[in-house]
Amino acid sequence: MAETKKIVATTCPFCGVGCRLDLHLMGNQISHVTTPYDDIVSRGNLCVKGRYGWDYIYHHDRILTPLIRRQAQQPGTRKPARRDDWREASWDEALEVVATRFADTVEKYGPDATAVFCCAKATNEDNFALQKMFRAVIGTNNIDHCTRLCHAGSVVALQMAVGSSAMSNSGSDIYNCDVAIVTGSNTAESHPIIALQFKDAVMRHGVKLIIVDPRRVEMVNFAALWLQQRPGTDVPLFSAMANVIIQENLCDNQFIYSRTENFEAFAKAVEEFTPEMAERISGVPAEKIIQAARLYATAQNGAIYWSLGIPEHTHGTENAFALIHLALLTGHIGRAGTGLNPLRGQNNVQGASDAGAMPWDYPGYQSVLDPAVVAKFRAKWGNAPPPARGLTTTEIADAWGAGTVKAQYVMGENPLMSEPNLRHAHHAIEQLEFLVCQDLFINETARYADVFLPSASWAEKEGTYTNTDRRVQRVRQAFEPQGQARADWKIVCEIATRLERKLGRAQTAFWEYAHPSEILREMGELVPSYAGITYERLEQERLQWPVPNLQSPGTPFLFENTFPRGRAKFFPLVYQPSVEQPDASYPFALTTGRVLYHWHGGTLTRHSNLDFAAPEAFVEINPADAPRVPCANDSPVRVSSRRGSIVLRARVTEKAAPGVVFVPFHYAEAAANTLTIDAVDPQAKIPEYKICAVKIEPATLKELVAALPLGLEQQR
Repeated sequence: MAETKKIVATTCPFCGVGCRLDLHLMGNQISHVTTPYDDIVSRGNLCVKGRYGWDYIYHHDRILTPLIRRQAQQPGTRKPARRDDWREASWDEALEVVATRFADTVEKYGPDATAVFCCAKATNEDNFALQKMFRAVIGTNNIDHCTRLCHAGSVVALQMAVGSSAMSNSGSDIYNCDVAIVTGSNTAESHPIIALQFKDAVMRHGVKLIIVDPRRVEMVNFAALWLQQRPGTDVPLFSAMANVIIQENLCDNQFIYSRTENFEAFAKAVEEFTPEMAERISGVPAEKIIQAARLYATAQNGAIYWSLGIPEHTHGTENAFALIHLALLTGHIGRAGTGLNPLRGQNNVQGASDAGAMPWDYPGYQSVLDPAVVAKFRAKWGNAPPPARGLTTTEIADAWGAGTVKAQYVMGENPLMSEPNLRHAHHAIEQLEFLVCQDLFINETARYADVFLPSASWAEKEGTYTNTDRRVQRVRQAFEPQGQARADWKIVCEIATRLERKLGRAQTAFWEYAHPSEILREMGELVPSYAGITYERLEQERLQWPVPNLQSPGTPFLFENTFPRGRAKFFPLVYQPSVEQPDASYPFALTTGRVLYHWHGGTLTRHSNLDFAAPEAFVEINPADAPRVPCANDSPVRVSSRRGSIVLRARVTEKAAPGVVFVPFHYAEAAANTLTIDAVDPQAKIPEYKICAVKIEPATLKELVAALPLGLEQQR
């Protein structure tokens, strides 16, 4: 009998663009993937990940049965597991172990001895359920996810300045724009479909791009102006643009008067940030700074798009403030074709944040410090922690080492790839009493786990993602999960039910969801911006929050008439250099980022055929710097910081600026975060991934081969 053919419409599981994917199925096998030409997000285009990167679902290394470590791990002696260290278990046994160990930890040490990492790759419903379990059953706010490691500085600055941390407009709004600043974003590789729209807007519609980036990224080829600043000098650069706008009276004075506050104090502070001062610090000629300021300020509609090159600094919050100030000075906000637009990294980092996967806020960015908010959620859930901030991702990792967090739950994250200063992170995780990982593959973190719970992939479950445009979109199940894998929300609800019983809270009705649509409905009851979003509506349309009721069509752009905080606020800034600067011993500045073919820590894409297209780590070095190493293109080199070293190939290219080198962060065998510093932004608690000092020395091919990891099956 011929296999049944069908097409299932769903949403891409990779970047925050949120392209529609049409999965063409033959039985339970995806044969190929397309997208409609009239789709509001993808417009008929897919990047290489969306079109070809889904085959990890069928990889032979995928774990399809619960696993338990044969030998209990003791704090201080926890070691990564080999294949023979695991044994297969039933779901009942594995879930009982997890519930028992977490209940024991709560009873012995208190709720705050536990912590959870939620997942920006999982659905809104998965994340809502998981943070609810830790708040309503366990009773802690030690809840975070990878937003802490990407846009936390943007989130804090936007919340303080305007009262909302999401993109104010959409990626496709570039077509309504005259001038756009794109900074800290390798858009062509990190958000390829948005990049296609940027390129089209330049070539066919006359939009002018101001690209601000230390690297010669692809978007520079489409720029009207390129400002190549030194890493870590964004505050003086953008503050100098603000200086020019004020000095030349290019401000929208009516907007400033009617819709902002604290302008006078800001204007006084920005006087010192002259273009000449910014040139000395940033290396960008003063004439270019003046030209960029005039171009943006005199546009009819000006927009700002940025990504991780802005927030991933110890002064990341100030970097974001410096961009916000430009929009407030010119009134380029609250209209189509304008706005403040942080391009979110992973497919559902916006949604996971909306769903409350953060230590400082309940779902919908409702503060954990507000007693009225706590009372609201306690009334709905029957329990909630007292008003107090929980630990952030980086603080949780430190708490492992300090012994104050005893039991850790990790859903779909890989902190032993994403944490800075990985040597310290490895030492810290060894101190845990209990670790459970819920994922598709045993990654670098899961090798330390006591229990592994196999998750269903995005093609095997129902749910929703919220993309970088605030657009809530359906994820549809194409076929049943392979093996014994289960949807994340189902796993969480079963553990929560067992935990309630063990902790004496017999409230299992709170976890009896028949379908994830019921979880989204509960989220809408608690989060005003999601109140009008239902699965029934999402079958017909994608909705951009806020959607305050069932009649609302959604909100394409924010802040038309007011800001959530009332008036937007200016914040006087002071330039603070990055914590670690190049010196005689470590003469290069290292920056990190993505490549087109891979995603995040590589757990998914390195188990796909995309790994054949980009199988090996590299370090970009400017041709002027190569003789200093010395090295040639493709030769092995050792890159070292004060924290560790990695061996990889040199890529000698003009893409790197003199004195600045670049390493992608997807490769475990040459993990960039072995090198990065664990200094953090004091306000957002985000690490400084975008600059640290390194040295580069020649290495041998033998050393390069020795650095390659063995697969789990080869470690028997």
